[in-house]
Amino acid sequence: MSHITTPPIGLTSDVSAEDEIFRKIAWRLVPFLFLCYLGAYLDRVNVGFAKLQMQNELAFSETVYGFGAGIFFLGYVLFEVPSNIILHKVGARLWLARVMVTWAFISAGMAFVHSPTAFYVMRFLLGAAEAGFIPGVLLYLTYWFPAARRGRIMALFLTAIPMASVFGGPLSGWILSAVSGAYGYSGWQWLFFVEAIPSLVFGVAILFYLDNRVDDAKWLDPDEKHTVARIISSEEEEKEGLSELKHAFITPRVWLLAAAYFCIASGIYIVSFWLPTIIKQTGVKDPLTIGFLTAIPYTAAVVAMVTVCGHGDRTKERRWHTAAPAVVCAIGLALTATATGNTLIALIGLTLAAAGASTSQASFWTLPATFLGGAAAAAGIALVNSVGNIAGFASTYVVGWLADLTHSNVASLYLFGSLVLVGAGLVLVIPASVANK
Repeated sequence: MSHITTPPIGLTSDVSAEDEIFRKIAWRLVPFLFLCYLGAYLDRVNVGFAKLQMQNELAFSETVYGFGAGIFFLGYVLFEVPSNIILHKVGARLWLARVMVTWAFISAGMAFVHSPTAFYVMRFLLGAAEAGFIPGVLLYLTYWFPAARRGRIMALFLTAIPMASVFGGPLSGWILSAVSGAYGYSGWQWLFFVEAIPSLVFGVAILFYLDNRVDDAKWLDPDEKHTVARIISSEEEEKEGLSELKHAFITPRVWLLAAAYFCIASGIYIVSFWLPTIIKQTGVKDPLTIGFLTAIPYTAAVVAMVTVCGHGDRTKERRWHTAAPAVVCAIGLALTATATGNTLIALIGLTLAAAGASTSQASFWTLPATFLGGAAAAAGIALVNSVGNIAGFASTYVVGWLADLTHSNVASLYLFGSLVLVGAGLVLVIPASVANK
């Protein structure tokens, strides 16, 4: 005779009620934060499209462009940890609004650069202004979602990166083609003017929309607030006691994550800053066509991120959901290196690279908060992101330097593809007992 096991009375309804609460929170926060980050990432990487015209007009070499694109990350790294500590103390609403409004004005100011020095200064200031946004939001989401629900939430938020290119690629291509010369400004200048507007609008909107903590949310009733607080506090108690600020800097596992993210991020930024150039080098000359073609890899990235990270939440497995996509990214970069003059092969390689890098990044950000809490989480997440983003400077500068030296991107694609593989290996060093939560 078979026995049917039923859940204890009330368990199903409790789980269902929790699902409904976190679904309510997700619908309130994630779409808005997604739009904010879409504006942020658009302002960060639109220089890749501006390069198509700006480089010739201002007589910039590939090395000048690579250094200028990369120096953004020096400003970013220097100010990221203190920015996140300030956010932890003063609240996300005020600080994230400050971050977004500041970088919107600086991004628009990029339209007035006229020399390599001005280019370097403005890119550095843009990085300093934007520092703290992504680690701040990642920290903010840990206030609202437990680890078991965080992978898909992180993925949905971080889809703003590929979506910025899905929409931004065609938009940037259209601006370069259609608006160039209007009122005496070149297309690349209009690019910076127009694409700074979303960041400014959403930066102001944060002041009226975001709540700093669960207790401040008037759109949750007292029972819902209690449920969320109970779940989050219970999870905090299970961590390894790493909640003081010093733990962010003295815990070896934090530095291991930082090294892994450095490697993974190098693949992300190779794609972000050089994708339009790589497509152009295969023989596609029209900026609008390049814009539409760049949307293909990033559309695939959106699907891959949500699918893989959702599976990671269901299985509570994090390491392979981070490492395996990184391997796919490395394969894609290597394939792109073989595609000289072949747009189709280049697009296939870039699609694998974009999907792999974006998915690995989204899954990666579930890892730091599995063992860090409180001030340590604020500083630790920022520290990992800071070290990782040094790759943004290193990769963009090295690619530009090698392009001038060899008149090709092949060596760079192989080099950073290999580095991404190293990142995948470092992630697997983390014990499964720590990562898989």
